[in-house]
Amino acid sequence: MYMDELIRHTGVVMSVSGDTAHVAIVQTSACSACKAKSMCMSSESRQKEMDAVMLEPMAVGDKVEVEVREHLAWRAVLLAYILPFVVMMAVMATLTFATPWSEAVVGAVSLGSIALYYLVLSAFKHRLQKQFTFTARKL
Repeated sequence: MYMDELIRHTGVVMSVSGDTAHVAIVQTSACSACKAKSMCMSSESRQKEMDAVMLEPMAVGDKVEVEVREHLAWRAVLLAYILPFVVMMAVMATLTFATPWSEAVVGAVSLGSIALYYLVLSAFKHRLQKQFTFTARKL
């Protein structure tokens, strides 16, 4: 068991199915609470929807807190951003020095390697969903 911090967001239950709640959270940038945001174009907020395991009975409209362990967030960053970049760079470096292909072909194949990476990752979608679980509790 990991003893790391929890990442928490508040949200509203949109629907309930079994022991899972479909929750809408508003994700805000660091600037969105600033008083000068109307004069600045960098502030933004977006609504995200996710499924979370209910720790207690909930109903549509309940305010909840959605939690995930911090180490899982870092693992998600690794799988979604860092590893694809490493794969692309490794393929590009290998093809650049090992083949007589043009830069355009090497670039296209390198980008294709990212597509292949995400296809393989999507094949493990159900396994990953079991690892990356969000939990919800009423506020």
